[in-house]
Amino acid sequence: MNRTIDYYMNLPYRIEIIPDEEGGFTIMYPELPGCITTADSSERILQNATDAKKTWLEAAIEDGVEIREPAERNPEDYSGQFKLRIPKSLHMALSLNAKREGISMNQYCIYLLSKG
Repeated sequence: MNRTIDYYMNLPYRIEIIPDEEGGFTIMYPELPGCITTADSSERILQNATDAKKTWLEAAIEDGVEIREPAERNPEDYSGQFKLRIPKSLHMALSLNAKREGISMNQYCIYLLSKG
């Protein structure tokens, strides 16, 4: 099925905006490999991102590159729970650090995950 630029431009692709040390931004679409641009101010982020996305899509269509559609992200599809097997030594370290902080191990792990 032949899809148009307008079709892909209207899909909800995830965008990542990363500030740099000089006050600018790096902008990328993780689901469109190599679709990346920059902006020197927050006012230019949306325009530069849109331009980069359109240019990437035009090139992909012209070159016959498969364009993935964005992954569906419905919060209702996620329970907020997952099980993880870890070495006993890591379990012990997490438990001791959580106790030292005065919080549960679950809270401590959420804290660590949120810090990246």
